[in-house]
Amino acid sequence: MTFPTVAWPGRAEPLGASWDGVGTNFSIVSEVAERVELCLFDDAGKERRIDLVEWTGYRWHGYLEDVGPGQRYGFRVHGPWDPTRGHRCNPSKLLLDPYARAICGELALRPEIFGHRGADPSASERDDRDSAPFVPRSMVTSPYFDWGHDRPPRVPWHDTVVYELHVKGFTMRHPSVPEALRGTYAGLAHPAVIEHLVKLGVTTIELMPVHQFANEGHLGARGLSNYWGYNTIGYFAPHGAYSSRGGKGGDQVAEMKQLVKAFHDAGLEVLIDVVFNHTGEGSQLGPTLSFRGIDNASYYRLAEDKRYYADYTGCGNTLDATRPHVLALIMDSLRYWVEEMHVDGFRFDLAAALARGHDGHSGDGAMSAFLDVVQQDPIVSRVKLIAEPWDVGVGGYRVGRFPPLWSEWNGKYRDAVRSFWRGDARTIGELATRFSGSADLYASNGRRPFASVNFVTAHDGFTMRDLVSYERKHNEANGEENKDGENDNRSTNGGAEGETTDAAILALRARQQRNLFATLLLSQGVPLITAGDELGRTQKGNNNAYCQDNEISWVDWEGRDRSLRDFVRALLALRTRHPVFRRRAFFRGKPGEAGGEADVVWYHPDGHELAGGDWESAELHTLGVLMNGEAYQGRDVRGSAILDDSFFVVMSAQRGPVTLQLPRALGGPWTVALDTSGRSAAGDRVEDGATLALDGPLVLVLRLALARSSLVPTGFRAR
Repeated sequence: MTFPTVAWPGRAEPLGASWDGVGTNFSIVSEVAERVELCLFDDAGKERRIDLVEWTGYRWHGYLEDVGPGQRYGFRVHGPWDPTRGHRCNPSKLLLDPYARAICGELALRPEIFGHRGADPSASERDDRDSAPFVPRSMVTSPYFDWGHDRPPRVPWHDTVVYELHVKGFTMRHPSVPEALRGTYAGLAHPAVIEHLVKLGVTTIELMPVHQFANEGHLGARGLSNYWGYNTIGYFAPHGAYSSRGGKGGDQVAEMKQLVKAFHDAGLEVLIDVVFNHTGEGSQLGPTLSFRGIDNASYYRLAEDKRYYADYTGCGNTLDATRPHVLALIMDSLRYWVEEMHVDGFRFDLAAALARGHDGHSGDGAMSAFLDVVQQDPIVSRVKLIAEPWDVGVGGYRVGRFPPLWSEWNGKYRDAVRSFWRGDARTIGELATRFSGSADLYASNGRRPFASVNFVTAHDGFTMRDLVSYERKHNEANGEENKDGENDNRSTNGGAEGETTDAAILALRARQQRNLFATLLLSQGVPLITAGDELGRTQKGNNNAYCQDNEISWVDWEGRDRSLRDFVRALLALRTRHPVFRRRAFFRGKPGEAGGEADVVWYHPDGHELAGGDWESAELHTLGVLMNGEAYQGRDVRGSAILDDSFFVVMSAQRGPVTLQLPRALGGPWTVALDTSGRSAAGDRVEDGATLALDGPLVLVLRLALARSSLVPTGFRAR
């Protein structure tokens, strides 16, 4: 291959490598650079360096004719090496383009990838060994792809059911996916996988990180790797290792697009988990791969002693989202993934770190720059936005504090549901609040119940099966002496820690999983299911499997619990059929404008309405809620009042016999829609005011059909 020797001036915008069919424009931004070299590599790894001599508004740029898709490249930035001032330029280190659309090659954990010498980088000794043989390359890509008639499903928030999955782990053990496709974008787009998701009844797939990420040295030393992917080094590039063809030719871009297109064809939305709070370069002890060598002080939050980083993420560094170049990078990436990759939204990892002010404070007044630019952006503001509303810094727990456009992972929901079903005292009040959509967190600034993304489990923590099988974490395989991972899991084991053959314990665990699922999927708000929970997936008690790229984390399709899967399918079908479980507005608990009836009433198991001291009772572990489907819930697109059947839901964490007095004068008869204890079957008749002998713990759901001929709702009288 013959490389050009001189670059034409080219354009400052757009940043990155832009192929126009004839040649490629390269542009990179750095405020401290004194000289920038574009480095082109042939298939044998031979390097040609070309100076980018044009400099416009801190953008170094140039155009090369006859350079196109598949070309591997990087940058070398000449500038100050002065860690005391926060500068770490080192032209011996080949740097990834922050705007690279594809990245190929693996990171070799060698001394040459570090910009400093020795164990203490604060000593300011620069390492001038060439890193090029040991770091990945950026790649020029083609923007062209046949999307056909692709259209985003645009599932309304109140109808949304999120399913969080890992691209690799979801298919590595799937028997219907060809072996060559397992663990890849193409494998995830396989018809058998899509069929499972559609039949399950979820609407929206949330992919764990698919941005290009790197492994960490401490994991490699233990024979492990970063499996989850929260260690990004390329915010535009789909992770190359998830390509069925190895990602060496940039094929991961087209394959990721094909995945999105296939999901859209099936009516499924695609969200991606994005990690803009930190990068894979880590702390001052980490490698120099991109941002650090381009303009360290502009990209990262630095400590008062600028040799070190302000770390609000627990990962060694924090991107400074108050700086214009960082804000531009984030927003350009988000727009790219919406416009070019057709994704339907984002889940922002440790989003509170992005919303901190210039001084690092997390108060409401500080949550401005990043959130403001998202609010006004004509592209990003129109897709689904989900915040993980915390980070690890002081004041970083921000549940309920994001602005109206956002939905949030509701950690208070998770804790309340786990505590209740564990049998903790004085939990019914908190459970009722969370089951109702957490109006205390979201109603004050005009948000709706779907601002709350409800979850009981997620990638981080126990699986649903492990939540009812282990009281302690078992992370020994991580090589950290079981010191990593959360200690407060609010879990139970049913009488034995871990695996057992005891039939009674296994039956209790099966019921508790169903109780947790029923609570999650019948709550107001947006439910999030963790992949494999509906199949009874276990991680053998590991609650921090971020480094387990093996059977510990991969979904076990052969050993799946089909009965549990069918139960979850039926629950989701019930939710889909009945808008009372996915209201667009919060319960009022008082008469509404149509019919003058209360929309929700809470009951003691003896049949009286809960009031006063009932909510603080240490002995009460059973809660009944009447959701009045005939109470006015708003209007549909045709202007008709939204009415539904009414439901009486009983949640009891009490072990053994439970006596329930069904409140009188509610109407009837009722029919059983769900009974996790198995004592009654769907369709069984229950008379108004009946006394029921139940077997806890359980969830019982009774249904009263709407009088369909009535144009004016009658409802129930609040007692």
